[in-house]
Amino acid sequence: MNASEAAVQNGAAEAKSAAAAAAAGGVRAWPAILIGALALAIWWLLCSANWLPEYVFPSPQSVARAFAEDMRSGRLFDDAVVSFYRVTLGFGLAVALGVPAGLLLGTRLIVREGLLPAVNFFRSLSPLAWIPFAILWFGIGDAPAVFLIFMASFFPLVLALSGAVATVPKVYFQVGAEYGYRGARALWYVTLPAILPQLITALRVGAGLAWLVVVAAEMVAGREGLGFAIWDARNGLRIDLLVCRMITIGCIGITIDLALLQLTRLNCVRWGYER
Repeated sequence: MNASEAAVQNGAAEAKSAAAAAAAGGVRAWPAILIGALALAIWWLLCSANWLPEYVFPSPQSVARAFAEDMRSGRLFDDAVVSFYRVTLGFGLAVALGVPAGLLLGTRLIVREGLLPAVNFFRSLSPLAWIPFAILWFGIGDAPAVFLIFMASFFPLVLALSGAVATVPKVYFQVGAEYGYRGARALWYVTLPAILPQLITALRVGAGLAWLVVVAAEMVAGREGLGFAIWDARNGLRIDLLVCRMITIGCIGITIDLALLQLTRLNCVRWGYER
C-alpha cells in the first residue's frame, strides 16, 4: 500500500467515525415543541383577556373550529393536494434542469463567464413579476403556477451549484486523476460527492421558495389551491379560515424541509455537516 492509498483509507475512516457521531447526536425536537406550546399559550391568553379582540385576530378555539369545518368539507385536503402537486411539478422540473446547468456553469469557465450574468439577472427578478406573462401565456390553472415555481427555483439553484462546483479544491481532482477519474467519471465520482452538502442546502432553500411562490401565484392565477383558499377566506371576511389555511401552509412547508433534511443523514454527505 502506497502513501496515497493509506491517506485515502485514513480519511474515509475518519469521515465514517464523524458521521456515526453526528447520527448518534440526532436532532432534539423538544425545544421547538416547547416554543410552539408557549406561543399557543400566549395567543390563548391574549384572546381570553380580550387584549386581542376576535375581529382583529381569531382565537385558538375559532381556528380549531375552522379546521374542523374545512376538514369536514374536504376543501382543506383538496387544496393542499393541488398546491403540493404544483410545487412537486415545478420544483422537480427546476431540479431536473438546474442541476445539470449548475454543473455545466461550474465546470466550464467560458460557459460561466458567458451565462452567469444572465442567470444573475433572472435570479434577481421577483417571480411575481412574471404573473402577467404567466396568465397571458398559460391562462388560469396549473400551468401558470408551475411556470412561476420553476422561475423562482431554477436560477437560484443554478447559481448555488455553479458556485459550489467552482470552489471544489483542485487537489480533489488531482487525487481523482491519480485513480483514473477524468471527464464524466470525475464529475460523477469527484465533483458530485464534493458538492452534495451544498446541493442539499440549495434544494432546501429552493423548495422553500417554491412553496412560497405557489401560494402567491394561486391568489392571482388560480381557482383552487391553498393560495386561492386564503384569498377566498379574505374576500368572505373569514379570518378564522384564513389563519387555519396559513397554519396549514406553514406546517406543510416545515414538513417538506424536514423531508429534505433527512438527506443529510446519508453516509455520503454527513461529513459536510460536522460541527
